[in-house]
Amino acid sequence: MRDERPAPGGGVVDELDDDVLARRAGLGDRLAFTELVDRHGPALHRYASRMLDDPSETADCLQDAMADAWRGLSGFGGRSSVRTWMFTLVTHAVRRHQSRQLKRTAAPVDDEVLARRATGPGQDPARVVEMQGFVEALDAALRQLPEGQRSAWILKEVEGLSYAEVAEVGRTTPDVVRGRLSRARATLTTLLEDWR
Repeated sequence: MRDERPAPGGGVVDELDDDVLARRAGLGDRLAFTELVDRHGPALHRYASRMLDDPSETADCLQDAMADAWRGLSGFGGRSSVRTWMFTLVTHAVRRHQSRQLKRTAAPVDDEVLARRATGPGQDPARVVEMQGFVEALDAALRQLPEGQRSAWILKEVEGLSYAEVAEVGRTTPDVVRGRLSRARATLTTLLEDWR
């Protein structure tokens, strides 16, 4: 549904690019900030929920990250994309929340994209059950990955960030990201061998 809210200074909010919205939000425009959260919130939630064990921890983490974003937008320099910057904030919030937990496991994979593909019109019920089984197996396999590998895999394979963006979020280099992804893929291939 198209958002017909007018942006201060002209234009419709949902037609503005992220950089313009970030500048406006940095100046206190709550409507611009809401649009950024609406655009990137689902992906940020998927990422945080896969990194944390508890849905309430995920919600708290995202709330902390969005508060950090609101406070930090005035200093956002645009050295990275707004999306990458927001993933970085969520990553920091996840780490803070994980440091408070004794148990470090991922939440079950709940990807609406996979669900829509599996349960779309005309889908074979056996295929739907098979896909649900695969998602459960993937969830279990992801929990076995070290945090850095799990984060890199989710950001690259699920959220579609580039190697450079994943490196920026993880405060590392693209070469380290490539190594983490290679090890994560090898581990997942082994753990999910029954699904090949």
